[in-house]
Amino acid sequence: MSGPSQVQDVPIESRAQLIEFLASGIRPREAWKIGTEHEKFGYYFDDLRPPPFDGERGIEALLKGLTRFGWQPVEEHGRVIALTRHGASVSLEPAGQLELSGAPLDNLHQTCAEASSHLREVRAVAEPMGLGFLGMGFQPKWRREDMPWMPKGRYRIMRAYMPKVGNLGLDMMTRTCTVQVNLDVGSEADMVKKFRVALALQPVATALFADSPFADGAPNGFLSYRSHIWTDTDPDRTGMLDFVFEDGFGYERYVDYLLDVPMYFIYRDGEYIDASGQSFRDYLEGRLPAYPGHRPTLKDWADHSTTAFPEVRLKKYLEMRGADSGPWNRICALPAFWVGLLYDDAALDAAWDLVKDFTHEERHALRDGVPRHALKLPFRRGTVLDLARQTLAIAAEGLRRRARISRHGSDETVYLAPLMELAEAGITPAERKLALFHGPWQGRVDPVFREFAY
Repeated sequence: MSGPSQVQDVPIESRAQLIEFLASGIRPREAWKIGTEHEKFGYYFDDLRPPPFDGERGIEALLKGLTRFGWQPVEEHGRVIALTRHGASVSLEPAGQLELSGAPLDNLHQTCAEASSHLREVRAVAEPMGLGFLGMGFQPKWRREDMPWMPKGRYRIMRAYMPKVGNLGLDMMTRTCTVQVNLDVGSEADMVKKFRVALALQPVATALFADSPFADGAPNGFLSYRSHIWTDTDPDRTGMLDFVFEDGFGYERYVDYLLDVPMYFIYRDGEYIDASGQSFRDYLEGRLPAYPGHRPTLKDWADHSTTAFPEVRLKKYLEMRGADSGPWNRICALPAFWVGLLYDDAALDAAWDLVKDFTHEERHALRDGVPRHALKLPFRRGTVLDLARQTLAIAAEGLRRRARISRHGSDETVYLAPLMELAEAGITPAERKLALFHGPWQGRVDPVFREFAY
């Protein structure tokens, strides 16, 4: 989740400014970047428990330790709660899940090198502390009440509000990890086409990356329980955004959607003011109960835009958000999947041809069925596996045409290899872990912390 935005405090004078703010992210093709984010669970080697924020072996100590690699600390009330370096950041999810928000980079070779370097740095600091890190979509062993809470004002407000609007919001905050990619657009029409393709094919990504089959130390009946959790978190700010597929969709319509998303907070002078459940439209009129007589700035609008959690999110760029976290090679594979589909015109056209006749009912059936069945979910005359194979073939061709060559002489298709192998076998990471659970692990999840750690 995001921290306070870095946008200037420009007063909002009209609704048009909100539209212009989103549209200001339009870039020429040669300036398109790739931003990759991934989260991971920390745990102590000795008892597998998640580390708290405080203490010599706590999360804050880890963050302070990472400053030896040139990271600059970000503080809230005198406590280090994040780090920044060269356009990237390291931040904390509510229960201390460690997130790298990567810098905007030119190609996937740089993206993968960035993730690898980050994991090496984390390991160098964490191992002497007796800490390890695991990439999965859902915490496999510990209950919600076993998870620590980080001392961030934003999370205090969300923690109080979530139970009012869904049953699983606190699990989303404390027990999930994801990997996502942020990609640019070249025009409003380009944004619309990419948004529609990304939403329609998000269930395919969810299925390929499904890696959260355990909860509370046992199978939970799902392959991506993380994805299922979003179906009972907060309907006002989650979901498939059906209006994106309606005629006339563009920046203006997305602004209207965001205006109808209930607020969480206002950030002023280093403090979070609780505005949970209140209306940004009232704020525009100076009638916000939590902050009467005041009107918002573009910084408030940027902060508010981070509190909507649909399957694909629009800020000044598009965020693809539907994948379980996993090992290093799948961190690289997620941006490869979407860059291959969305950053090459022929691939984008082919992907649109693949999904343009999906009905509303089919899109929702995919979204609702994939968390439990993943690649085996029936779809039309086949399964999601068939759809995944078609999609991966399009992505691979898109990456080949990009022809971004590494110093080792390979193009970006190498990063699709883990997904190609999954699609060939037709078996998700979750199913492989379930086979281990029922076989060599003898009904225990503890071995996952050893065998799948970074």
